[in-house]
Amino acid sequence: MSQGTMAPQRVAITTEEAIQINLHVLNALFGTSPKQVGVRLWNGILWPDEAPRPVVLALKHPGALRAMFLPGTELGLAEAYLFDDVDIVGELEPVFGLAESLLERASDWRTRWRVMRDLLRLPKGGVQRTTPRGRAQLRGRRHSIERDRAAIRYHYDVSNAFYQLWLDERMVYSCGYFRSPEDTLDVAQAQKLDYICRKLRLRPGQRLLDIGCGWGGLVLWAAEHYGVDATGITLSEPQAELANRRIAAAGMADRCRVEVRDYRQVPGEACYDALVSVGMFEHVGEALLPEYFRRARTLLRPGGPMLNHGIACRPRPAGRRRGATLSASYVFPDGELVPLSATLRAAEGAGFEVRDVESLREHYARTLRHWVQRLEARHDEALQHVDEVTYRVWRLFMAGSAHGFTSGRLNVYQTLLVNPGPAGHSGQPLTREDWYRDHRRGATTP
Repeated sequence: MSQGTMAPQRVAITTEEAIQINLHVLNALFGTSPKQVGVRLWNGILWPDEAPRPVVLALKHPGALRAMFLPGTELGLAEAYLFDDVDIVGELEPVFGLAESLLERASDWRTRWRVMRDLLRLPKGGVQRTTPRGRAQLRGRRHSIERDRAAIRYHYDVSNAFYQLWLDERMVYSCGYFRSPEDTLDVAQAQKLDYICRKLRLRPGQRLLDIGCGWGGLVLWAAEHYGVDATGITLSEPQAELANRRIAAAGMADRCRVEVRDYRQVPGEACYDALVSVGMFEHVGEALLPEYFRRARTLLRPGGPMLNHGIACRPRPAGRRRGATLSASYVFPDGELVPLSATLRAAEGAGFEVRDVESLREHYARTLRHWVQRLEARHDEALQHVDEVTYRVWRLFMAGSAHGFTSGRLNVYQTLLVNPGPAGHSGQPLTREDWYRDHRRGATTP
């Protein structure tokens, strides 16, 4: 390389210069003094002052702000925490509202230009960004059976023992149903399982298929409490293995079972009296929603109900696309959230009749807070099964999701569908009263 084309050499900055640059960036991005979140520099300096705050961002080295904000993306902020450029001390959820406003402010070209010059002067940090888990690296055609299987295994095959630390006793990995704020997580999840069975109006001797059954909590509940013959399917072998052990331990192996199978590979026609899908729908992909509902209707007898429980997002303005996210990179690769309207359109297009739609948004926010608190309380035990980065992925993702449901950016819907029978017979009651009755105690719920 000739002398005229040599790259400029980075000029090292002093500790005092690094402190001043960090304070200047914080002032430019945060603007007025934040009430909920404070910052502690690597040398102990507190910004904006020494007043106690519920949450403290602890910068681990002089280049931490560079790692956080130079990418200008949600994923950049997340990875700075995952790989310990910054730690979050205190309650995590309030950080997300702040992060959204910071990214919005940093997107203003004047602010970004002013801050960018400072960030580039900071050192690159030196934190080793390695983890046994790593970003998801999926291959093949998106939402092919093989790629979907790899995506599910990436998320669920982390460790059954890890999930057992913070899920409820039945290992139900979806939102609970809280009749009151005082309900425990175990109670809320039992109430949710029973609520689903009541919506489906399950009766002894019926055949139930649970698409994406997880660790088998719902199939076991339905067989035990409603006398149905229940089959669950999952793409995770560790899930199926543990689910079948739990079924055998409960003495229910003759009435329920869990199989490793894709929903597109379930054989038969009109062979189930009821279908349910809880928390699996997000993995299907918008392009495959018509096929998903067509296959479900094929499996369901005429007049049979299907309950589809899934997370939805707000409709996005045309042309607006999100960059790389924590969820897509480290949590649910290939996961797709669609607006409720897209779900209903696909279901009706496949021939289903939409009978009821219920939002459980506040229930999911409450469930996620339970999960985060339980995970944080068992941090040391979690590290016996996963590394620190993986622990932080789940802590960050679940707290961020709680913020999403609280703010309304995310929602979760239970959609009750019916495969119309001869002459339009639906088999549905005139009112919802039966759904709100606790059949185990014979009392109407509040």
